[in-house]
Amino acid sequence: MIVHIPLLLLLLTNAAPSDAALFSRSSESLTRAAKHVGRHISKRSSGLLEDMRLAYAGLRQQQQPQVLLASKLFCTNNVGTGLTGIGSGGFNSSNGSSESGSDGSDGSSGSTTSSEPVAASSSDSVSPTATQTGSGSSPSHTSTGPAGPSSSSSTSSPSSQWKVAQQWQGDTFFDAWTFINTPDTWTHGIVQYVDRPTANSASLIDINDAGNAIMRVETTPTVSGNRQSIRLESLFTYTGGLIIIDAVHMPTGCGTWPAFWSNGPNWPVGGEIDMVEGVHEYTNNQVTLHTNPGCTMSSSDPNILGITGSLVANTDCAVATTANAGCGVRASQTNSFGAPFNSNGGGVYATLWDDDGIKTWFFPRGSVPDDIDNGAPQPSGWSKPIASFPASTCKPSTYFYSHTAIFDTTLCGDWAGGVWGAAGVPGQEQSCAARTGVATCEDYVRGNGAAFSEAYWEVKYVKIYQTSS
Repeated sequence: MIVHIPLLLLLLTNAAPSDAALFSRSSESLTRAAKHVGRHISKRSSGLLEDMRLAYAGLRQQQQPQVLLASKLFCTNNVGTGLTGIGSGGFNSSNGSSESGSDGSDGSSGSTTSSEPVAASSSDSVSPTATQTGSGSSPSHTSTGPAGPSSSSSTSSPSSQWKVAQQWQGDTFFDAWTFINTPDTWTHGIVQYVDRPTANSASLIDINDAGNAIMRVETTPTVSGNRQSIRLESLFTYTGGLIIIDAVHMPTGCGTWPAFWSNGPNWPVGGEIDMVEGVHEYTNNQVTLHTNPGCTMSSSDPNILGITGSLVANTDCAVATTANAGCGVRASQTNSFGAPFNSNGGGVYATLWDDDGIKTWFFPRGSVPDDIDNGAPQPSGWSKPIASFPASTCKPSTYFYSHTAIFDTTLCGDWAGGVWGAAGVPGQEQSCAARTGVATCEDYVRGNGAAFSEAYWEVKYVKIYQTSS
């Protein structure tokens, strides 16, 4: 404690003897003495009282300097929430939300956040950056405390170098996506993706009692054309990071083709990363890259790659030379996709995209690392990934940038329609043609709406982490 000597002399001069005696006591009594003297002299001089009040306030503040040192401080800028000055590096991030479709409809909700880069990164490395696109934003705010259900920026535990740049969770899960409102012109499935108002009115989207986001396929008994479905594309874009999705349920059943993936601009120039994907009744997830020419896998041997999965076909990831197939790795876990995934309560997928390459892990429910559950992921401590695409033969900074996260569920289309009569893939020991007795995928989908009761996503959260270095 710092004692203000001039103040004490002044107090002793004006105080009664009984008051002055109080100052010989311990420092704990000093506060009570000052209050007592203040009351005694208040009638003598209003100016003296004010001087004493200010000095007393200063004395109290100096008694507790340890309060400011007890917690780590993060800076937020004045246009919203966002981390600045983390470590020696930095990342750009901004967050907003918008509702729009390709039909031109537009709305807005959510928040806008950003932070400035602390240091520029080399052009030869993946720069963890993120930006937000969209037409609407709400007044800025500063967020403190633990991350709650939201689609906004926040921070993870200080014990991890990874910080949440964007998350989608809880009641506001759908606020930071674009609802695509067109037929499936990408993979030629027989679905009509719908905008948010239509999805709401048709009960294709929902937040359930557990706070999880639901995305369904239309189950009208028969349709003459396309079934309604959901395709979400994030307003948030990013280059590099750690992408984690925790899902309880995913679409399954003959005719379905669900995916959670990301895509860069000018496909395939900006690259594509399929993190969760499969068709029909498959039980083993497939992780695939689609790129410009020049990106390959360094080996087809899982032991050399250090992975638990197995190569599907090509080590060449280029769209142009593989008839759009890219380079895929199938997981060994038989509960990493489809019905077994759902019956196990789902699980967590994590994709790491950094200068060393791209890796994807799967953790079934009950085996999710504590660091993920605690919001402080430590990928270096995890077991072998499903898939790994080393930078030695596919440099991320060359083939992947400015990605948008995407959820969709299409029906039939190039893949699911193309393997309607095929069998032999894990989970598909019998073809869908044989199982259903229907000759084509399209006829089955249009005439059997009840078959798609399990064709829905239930997602707890999606988080994109980035590091400051």
